[in-house]
Amino acid sequence: MIVYRIAGKKHSDDLSGTGAAMYGGRWNKKGTPVLYTGESKEIALLETIVHTPPMIVPKLDIITLEIPNESITSITIDMLPQNWKVYPAPTILSEIGEEWVNRSKTIALKVPSCIIHSAHNIILNCRHSDFNKIKILDKRNFKFDSRLVK
Repeated sequence: MIVYRIAGKKHSDDLSGTGAAMYGGRWNKKGTPVLYTGESKEIALLETIVHTPPMIVPKLDIITLEIPNESITSITIDMLPQNWKVYPAPTILSEIGEEWVNRSKTIALKVPSCIIHSAHNIILNCRHSDFNKIKILDKRNFKFDSRLVK
């Protein structure tokens, strides 16, 4: 499976999950290194926009990664509590993510995006023993259109 990550130039080479571990996220608790990616460039961009402060136009890279198709766990909307899409995220989601990381059966967790429910984020377990099987296919400058943060 091909996935996309949009990250600040300063951190675009870092696939360690340190940022997510420092702050925690919807699908991981503080201290757990994961990488948040999207199944498309478009959902990766939307996820970046919702986490970018207004009026800031960051310098970004887009990274294209290939993950093993046979190492993906999928979670569908009907498997989630009704409030899964609210902000801030309900604690149950990071607990689901923690359980998945700790079981370490798959490299990737495919989850619905709370921005566009038919799109998916792909969370990567940086501690998985096969994490080194993830391939960087491309990395390039991503032009962030300033009109997106007005």
